[in-house]
Amino acid sequence: MNVQQLKQQFTEKYGENSAEIRVFNAPGRVNLIGEHIDYNGGYVLPAALEFGTTLIIRERQDDEIHFYSTNLSHEAVIKVEDIGKEKSGEWIDYPIGVMVEIIKAGTSITKGYDLMFHGEIPNGAGLSSSASIEVVTAYALLTLEGGKVDTVEISLLSQRAENQYVGVNSGIMDQFAVANGAEDHAILLMCDTLEYKHVPFRTGDYKLIIGNTNKRRGLVDSAYNERRQQCDQSLAILKEQLPSLSYLAELTPAQYSELESALGDDILKKRTKHVVEENARVLASVDALSSGDLQAFGELMNASHDSLRDLYEVSCEELDVMVEEARKIPGTLGSRMTGAGFGGCTVSLVHENDVDRFVQEVGAAYKERTGLTGDFYVCGVGDGVKELKGEA
Repeated sequence: MNVQQLKQQFTEKYGENSAEIRVFNAPGRVNLIGEHIDYNGGYVLPAALEFGTTLIIRERQDDEIHFYSTNLSHEAVIKVEDIGKEKSGEWIDYPIGVMVEIIKAGTSITKGYDLMFHGEIPNGAGLSSSASIEVVTAYALLTLEGGKVDTVEISLLSQRAENQYVGVNSGIMDQFAVANGAEDHAILLMCDTLEYKHVPFRTGDYKLIIGNTNKRRGLVDSAYNERRQQCDQSLAILKEQLPSLSYLAELTPAQYSELESALGDDILKKRTKHVVEENARVLASVDALSSGDLQAFGELMNASHDSLRDLYEVSCEELDVMVEEARKIPGTLGSRMTGAGFGGCTVSLVHENDVDRFVQEVGAAYKERTGLTGDFYVCGVGDGVKELKGEA
């Protein structure tokens, strides 16, 4: 649905008046490489997608805020003075949480608004639909209320909304990539310090294909806590050998080889080896992408998945099957799971001439082997949050 169609739907919903209709957009995101190393002091390499969440917004003459989504059935009306007073358990908690944080940060919500959200990101696919809603809401309201529009601050504000109001303990990567993405670039991000830089991601004749396994991710929380505990245990042991060590990802693969025997336990060795080598893969990916070597980047993607499967053990049959089938397509340079694991999505880099074959053959083989139907999204890397002005 294009902007003009969305504006028409907006006026059909809310009626005509003289106030200006403004349109804002925030993308979804995918992590290209760098999994389960953010909490170990490592780098991640996310990118904003070409599709996301569009917010159509218009000022009202009263103090009511109206929420409507083209995708979700729940609608709501609240008064400005009631922002944040009670949670609904519905999707509107995300934009309301953002409003709470905007007010806390010193920008008042001075008037009512009509809001209509149109999402192109499948819910639950692990492509950051919630972060996209949060960031687009923050950017739009700060723009309309004359607040400071700083995309790094917007990503932090949006994360606080999700952590404190909605009650989901997410890291910063999703909101940061959505707020600070740039077309044809990935973001090299250190999640602790927010040190970041844009890295060229010019794929030429190659496309990203995101494959949604549609496997429910039942083990994520318990496995996440267990892996963090194991990494903390490894760090405590290795600090005895290297007192200056603050995070596992500070180790180079060569340093780790020298210290590995101190860990003793095979599980701790596997977890630590993944962290150290995955961080090295992220940095090697930056070099490969900066020099336009997509072949090398694809090989690093493959190595990342194999490590998440064998060393960190957060993959699952469905992810592995989808990756195996993806790698059988001649035009696939690399394929890996992306996200926390135990379900969710894969990301593959595939030649444009093989995209149709990929979707058909990987989809058919995946269904035959798992009994589940996968969904596939072909996309490029787009911009972060922005206002759409005069675009049809």
